[in-house]
Amino acid sequence: MNNDITLVEYFRNWIDTYKKGAVREVTYNKYITSLKRLEEIIHDMKLSDMNRVTYQSILNTYAETHEKVTVMDFHHHLKSVLLDARDEGYLNYDPTRRAVIKGKIPNKKKDKYLSQFELDSLLRKLELSETPSQDWLILVL
Repeated sequence: MNNDITLVEYFRNWIDTYKKGAVREVTYNKYITSLKRLEEIIHDMKLSDMNRVTYQSILNTYAETHEKVTVMDFHHHLKSVLLDARDEGYLNYDPTRRAVIKGKIPNKKKDKYLSQFELDSLLRKLELSETPSQDWLILVL
């Protein structure tokens, strides 16, 4: 066991070992993004130096620029890595236990619906024949 391995190195090896080729590409890319954000926050911290305070500090730093839902995803990725590190003897306990998930206030999202004018215009353009078609699918949706 290498006690000098950094958290970033361990995370990179973990992704290559457990996620590469085992998850969809979009999921794999989310792990890579989490790794990059972690590297920005603590690029050279030793895995063996991880503790609850440090873990919470990492989450808090990430939460300064991300919404709570995104912080939760980051937490789940990092937690999976750290639980495996504990199981392999790199850590004596779970530093993610009782972590507090924070995040910046979400931006106001634009409503995702058609106005009455847009709906009327769409309905006029549909060609609804007696046989099922894509236009019928649009109408149902």
